[in-house]
Amino acid sequence: MPIDYTKRPREQAPATPGRVTLTKAAPTVSLTKSGGGGGVLRVNLNWTSRPAGGGFLRKREPDVDLDLGCLYELTDGRKGVVQALGNAFSVTAPGAASPTIWLDGDDRSGGNAAGENLHVDLAQSAAIRRVLVFAYIYQGPANWAAADGLVTLTPVSGPTIEVRLDEPRDGARTCAIALLTPSGGDLAVRREVRYVDGTQAQLDAAYDWGIRWGVGRK
Repeated sequence: MPIDYTKRPREQAPATPGRVTLTKAAPTVSLTKSGGGGGVLRVNLNWTSRPAGGGFLRKREPDVDLDLGCLYELTDGRKGVVQALGNAFSVTAPGAASPTIWLDGDDRSGGNAAGENLHVDLAQSAAIRRVLVFAYIYQGPANWAAADGLVTLTPVSGPTIEVRLDEPRDGARTCAIALLTPSGGDLAVRREVRYVDGTQAQLDAAYDWGIRWGVGRK
């Protein structure tokens, strides 16, 4: 049965300016303590598809199609993935009137100024055990340095949280970006930036998630 996306909670512009960059030295921030523990959290992925330089006759490198998604685990034990691959664009917690986590769409080239956007309804955080945000190179060379990915997590209020896909390991097709974990009324965001050889199934294995995988297309 199709999901009625008109019932999604309406996003609001962040009320407080500022930016927090998560690094290896300071990898974690509390959304609750920084004032962003409610409303809809928007997770944005932006990247650059860069052709090879050189002369007129030099072959242009193919564009990189970088996809945003997440693994989720709900408190009722349900686990799954939200991503464009397989048209798994949303999940709704049991009893909820609107999606808990959803993806706006699929930017196939990196040319969309808005990038790709994943949303998490923090009003439903009691139904969420953990969310692992990831990016995946669906097509094109596995060249993270050229893609130059940047992920921002924007709460309704409080500072924007920035995670750069730095320290790239070319050849890996998947990057775990950030882990969201509600606990004791707090919602923590932890930087991961962990590159994984293979696809979502290998990411699942790296984090011991426990999803049964099949073949997906978009």
